[in-house]
This record gives sequence, structure tokens and C-alpha cells, in this order.
Amino acid sequence: MTLLDFARGPALTVSFAVFTFGVAWRLLFVVLLPWSRDRAPARAAAPTAVLGAVRGFARHLWPRKAFAGAARFTTVNGYVMHFGLAIAFFGFAPHILFLQSVFGVQWPNLPSGLISVASVVTLVSLVLALGHRFASPVLRLISTANDYFSWFVTALPVVSGLMAVSHLWAPYEILLAVHLLSVALLLIWFPFGKLMHAFLVFVTRSETAVHYSRRGTVL
Repeated sequence: MTLLDFARGPALTVSFAVFTFGVAWRLLFVVLLPWSRDRAPARAAAPTAVLGAVRGFARHLWPRKAFAGAARFTTVNGYVMHFGLAIAFFGFAPHILFLQSVFGVQWPNLPSGLISVASVVTLVSLVLALGHRFASPVLRLISTANDYFSWFVTALPVVSGLMAVSHLWAPYEILLAVHLLSVALLLIWFPFGKLMHAFLVFVTRSETAVHYSRRGTVL
């Protein structure tokens, strides 16, 4: 078995299994936590729970004016990184073919030039985010190994993917295997690190929004 065969076969199979069961376990754990009943009566004009959750989630997509200046870089850079990752992952033709082989669905791909630009911009955004974390005394103080390793496993597939597409420094088969192994590492780490916020953010922000909307608190 070659390195590429291992990456395409056992590595991705195990990583997908860990990712699926890990994410399900984390979400189930949150749902099964003891939820205290809100005994305070809702205000007269309180929206429904669904509407309150949607409003609160949408409200937190951008910081309030009083904090916009201090949080502008983090907010803008975060959107650049996430949109860049989404474009590179869901718009690249080989990625779409891979997802089709797994889930049986496909969609039109984006031009390869746009994918390359999005990948480079994403990598720059990740480097800037790490530099900002080092430069900020507060962020540096509260950062843990979880933060840095989560950054590493996010950046590694971007770097290895750019190298594979560009055929840099090694045969394509080896670069592709390294890229697939980096994706496998990301999937395995995902449920247990800070990357899990991609799922938990919808639960936590919605629950907070519903709680405050019942009381008329300005979000």
C-alpha cells in the first residue's frame, strides 16, 4: 500500500468516522445537559423562540458600534478566512468530485484561478490572525495549546493543497497524499478542539438570544 492509497483509504475512512461520531456526541451532550426552566414570565411583546433566536444570531454577525473599532480587524479577517475556506473547499472541481463520491451530490465548480486566489487570501488571513494573537497581550494571555493547534490543522490543508496544485518540491502523488492526510488530521481534531464552534455557535448564540429576548434585553 502506497502513502496515497493509505491517505485515500484507511486515513479518510477513520477520520470521517471520528468526525461524524465526535460531532454527534458533542451535540448530543449539549442537548442532554440539564436545562433550567425559565420561570420568569416573558415580556408582553416578546417574540417567539424561533424569531428571537434568528434575530439574536443575525445581530451578532457584526459587533456593536461601541466595539466596532477594537473588533474590526478580528471581525473582517474572520469573515475573509471563513469565506475563503468555503470558496476553496466547495468551489474546487476535485473537491466537488470527492464530495459527489461520498454524498452523491454535485454542483458547478468555480474557475481554478479564483480558487487559487481564494486559497492564497485564506492563507494570508490565517497568518494575520496568528500574528494578531501574538501581538495582542490579551489574546496571547488567554490563548492555549488548543487555539494554536486548531490554527495549525486549519492552515495545513490550505498549504498542502496549494503545494499539490502547484506541484511544488515533490511528486504530485506525495503532495496529494500529504494534503489528504492533513484533511484527515483536521477531521479527527475537529470535534475535540476549538473548531467545534462551527456547530456549537448556532446552539449557544440562539439559546442566549432566546433568553434575552424574553426579557427585552437589547442584544
